[in-house]
Amino acid sequence: QVQLVESGGGLVQAGGSLRLSCAASGSIFSISPMGWYRQAPGKQRDLVARITSGGSTNYVDSVKGRFTISRDNAKKTVYLQMNSLKPEDTAVYYCNLDSTSYLGRNYWGQGTQVTVSS
Repeated sequence: QVQLVESGGGLVQAGGSLRLSCAASGSIFSISPMGWYRQAPGKQRDLVARITSGGSTNYVDSVKGRFTISRDNAKKTVYLQMNSLKPEDTAVYYCNLDSTSYLGRNYWGQGTQVTVSS
């Protein structure tokens, strides 16, 4: 069974930084792509950044150059370093473990609120 627990959200002024962490339980973390998604009020949940088991990354255009996703397989943890934050980055951020290719499902964390004030 996989559980994902996010931490690191909070309130920050525009231009500031936050680092989100997502700790995973279970045995499939190291072989699974991991992602960070976000959902603003009244909007759908969208992908922000993704990292494969091999460490390849991709980002939504709006965060390129500002956000960095990374993973530590020994700690079963994925991170999202967020710099130069903007008010439009305000959302609930969710961690995702993608096991659709071998288990047929995704796993989600409970979400962590990020609020950027102008």
